[in-house]
Amino acid sequence: MKNFKTTWRNIRRSPYQAFAAVFVMTLTFLFISLFTFLLFGSTKAISYFESRPQVTAFFKNEVKQEDIDNLKNELMATNKVANAKFVSKQDALKIYREQNKDDPLLLELVTADILPASLEISTIKIEDLSVINDKLKDSPLVSEVVFQKDVVSVLTSWTNALRTIGLGLIIVLSLVSIFIMVIIIGIKISQKKEDIEIMRLIGADRWYIRWPFIFEGISYGVVGAFLGWLISTGALWYATPFLSSFLKGMPIFPIPLTFFFGLLGAELLVAIVLGTVSSFLAVLRYLK
Repeated sequence: MKNFKTTWRNIRRSPYQAFAAVFVMTLTFLFISLFTFLLFGSTKAISYFESRPQVTAFFKNEVKQEDIDNLKNELMATNKVANAKFVSKQDALKIYREQNKDDPLLLELVTADILPASLEISTIKIEDLSVINDKLKDSPLVSEVVFQKDVVSVLTSWTNALRTIGLGLIIVLSLVSIFIMVIIIGIKISQKKEDIEIMRLIGADRWYIRWPFIFEGISYGVVGAFLGWLISTGALWYATPFLSSFLKGMPIFPIPLTFFFGLLGAELLVAIVLGTVSSFLAVLRYLK
């Protein structure tokens, strides 16, 4: 308990240094939170597009239902197809009417007879799309194949790049935070050199002297992590209506509360580690 009182007294006596330490930690965890939100959203977007029909095969008018069912069974037998949905002429007409309900002229010109039946296919793995696409193109039943690989491929490449760049920046920011914290706590140790010498002369244990500085580093980390999480969460909450409208159709929002509190818990643990490491390095360097 005495260590905590000493820690609070040290923080209160040098507010500017404390502010600098908390500010650096806040920036670090603000970036970590924003990076996590971006990664979560992009992963959700990829899952959404992966679950959508990625290959659509349009059948010739004279094709029989039996032949279509056989082709569908052949595709399912490859164990590469996650879902294959048959869309009849009547279903295609319903979809067309829904898409053009505001244009009566277009509705009058189109009947079910002129719309082709189709098979909407999504694969288990993105790599299997090309195989299914080639198989459908070779089928005499199919008149046209629409292959929507680009959207998922671009999203996947962007997410991988985001993950690599984000992790790199997090490591750099963490190292910078540790470096600055070591300097700040080192300055504090230098300022209390006389008090430390007196404590040593009266027989104070080495760890008794070190613990207040270690608790101080942990305090900066925890406060910075909470503020970074709070700012990023508030910004996301404020932007949610715009993002929901922009990403209409994608099941990204609302983000469950368990995700936010799980992120807070993880960041607090990381903050304790960063604060402990930086303050421990400082006392090893300046309290020999």
